[in-house]
Amino acid sequence: MRTHSRPHRIGAEARLLAWRVAGFISLALGLLGILVPLLPTTPFLLLATFCFGRGSQRLQQWLVEHPRLGPPIRDWQDHRAISRRAKTFAAVGMVLVVLGAVLLGAPRVVIATQVVVLAAVGSFVFTRPAQ
Repeated sequence: MRTHSRPHRIGAEARLLAWRVAGFISLALGLLGILVPLLPTTPFLLLATFCFGRGSQRLQQWLVEHPRLGPPIRDWQDHRAISRRAKTFAAVGMVLVVLGAVLLGAPRVVIATQVVVLAAVGSFVFTRPAQ
């Protein structure tokens, strides 16, 4: 009797490729978050780690062991903690975003939405242990 292992293998390879692509997209967004104030870095790095873990153990290991990108990932994995430095950057970024909106004359509803969203994000970030 003939088995259908080839289509199954193609499906598995496609899933691995999809996880890798998702990992690279998440990594790119995380790296962009280093430069863009409101775009978070660490959550995208964590997502990239998760995706790479499903698509390529080698890429996951590279990211976790990376000298610059790895420490916040390891802090989260080991302690569910966010570094004091990351918390400081988050606080400064949140203040600058709202201040920028005020100085640019954004509508009150936009500023209020920013404050609500950033308060929710801040409540999560600042209630995590510091590493």
